Amino acid sequence: MHVATPSDIVALVAQVVGNAPRPVALHEPFFSGNEKAYVASCIDEGWVSSIGAFVDRFERELAQRCEAKYALAAVNGTCALHVALVASGVLPGDEVLVPSLTFVATANSVSHAGAEPHFVEVEEDSLGVCPKKLENYLRRIAISKNGMTVNKNTGRIIRALVPVHVFGHPCQIDALRTVANEFNLVLIEDATEALGSFYREKPIGSSGLAVVSFNGNKIITTGGGGAILMQDEAQYKKIKHLTTTAKKPHAWAFEHDDVAWNYRMPNLNAALGCAQLEQLTSFVAAKRMLAKKYRDAASNISGVQILREPAHTKSNYWLVTLIADQDIASWRDEALAALHKAQFLCRPIWSPLHTLPMYRACGRDDLRLTESLSRRIISLPSSVKLAQM
Repeated sequence: MHVATPSDIVALVAQVVGNAPRPVALHEPFFSGNEKAYVASCIDEGWVSSIGAFVDRFERELAQRCEAKYALAAVNGTCALHVALVASGVLPGDEVLVPSLTFVATANSVSHAGAEPHFVEVEEDSLGVCPKKLENYLRRIAISKNGMTVNKNTGRIIRALVPVHVFGHPCQIDALRTVANEFNLVLIEDATEALGSFYREKPIGSSGLAVVSFNGNKIITTGGGGAILMQDEAQYKKIKHLTTTAKKPHAWAFEHDDVAWNYRMPNLNAALGCAQLEQLTSFVAAKRMLAKKYRDAASNISGVQILREPAHTKSNYWLVTLIADQDIASWRDEALAALHKAQFLCRPIWSPLHTLPMYRACGRDDLRLTESLSRRIISLPSSVKLAQM
C-alpha cells in the first residue's frame, strides 16, 4: 500500500459514486415514496399549519420507531434542543457541558437558554464525548454544593451534559449517563444526526431525553424540522406547553401563563416526514452499503481510514467520514480543493466551537484531540441514491 495523496482521495470518491451526475452533493434528500401525495392532501384539505392529522401521526410513528413514549415535533433541531434545555431546568448563568467537535447549533441552543457552553473532549472511535476524560475533568474542576455540581473556577452551576452522536455514530451513552448521574447533571442527547442508529440494540433516543433533526440534509427530512424524544409524561406536557406559546386550553380565549415559544412543526412538514419515515429502514440500509463501498475502495490506501461504527452500535452512517493519519493531515485542504475541482462537494468537519469568536472565552478541557481531528477529517458524498451507483 502507498501513502494517500489528494489525487488518491479524488479517485476513491470517483470509484464509489461512479456515473452520478456532477456536481455530487455532500448529502441531498431522496424522495421515492408518498411525499407528493401526503403534502398534496394537506393542501387539498387546508390543514397546512401546526394543527393537522400528519403532525399527530408523525409524532406517534416517530416515538414508536425510536422506542420513546413521547415525541414532540418542532420547527427545527436547534429549537428542539433549546426548549429541552429550558424544560430540564437549565437556567441563565448555568454552564452546560458540550463537545467542541459539533455543529454550532449545539452550543447556540445553550446560549439561547441564557447558559454558557463548557467544552469537553471527545474520543477518536466515535467522535463523541469521551466518558473517561469527562469524569477526570469534572473531578479536577467541580465541587458538590447543596446537591449541585459547581465549577470551582467560576462559581457557576454545571447543570447539564449534551453529548452528540456525531455523523450518526452513537457515543458511549451508558457510560456518559453514569458520569452524569454521579455529578447530578441533566443529560440531553443531541441525536440530530443519529435517527435510525442503535446503541446496544436499542434505538438512539430510547433511553431518556433526546433531540433529532429533519433538516434537508438529514437522513430523513421534513424540509426543516426537529423533534424531542422523551419517556416522562410530565416532561412531555411541559415541553408541549412551552412550544405552543404556553396557551392554556380553551375553546376561544387567549390565555397564556408563561414566556414561551411558537416552536411547533407545521402539518405540511409533518406530511413530508411521515412519507420519509416510511422509508427510514431502506435509507439506513443504503447508507450502510455506501459506507462499505467507501471502506472497500480505501482498503489499499495507507494513511487514511473510513470511520467505522463503534463497538456495540449500529450506525446510520449519515455522513461517511474519512480520517487521515496525523502525520499526513497537512494535505486536507489540498485534498478538498482537488475534490471540489472534480465536482465532489466534500466538506471538512466543523471548526471546533471553542475557536469561534463568540465562544473563545468559554470554559474548556484540554482539547488537543478535538483540534487534531478537525484538521484530519473529510466528509464524503453520502446521499442515499449513491448506494445504487
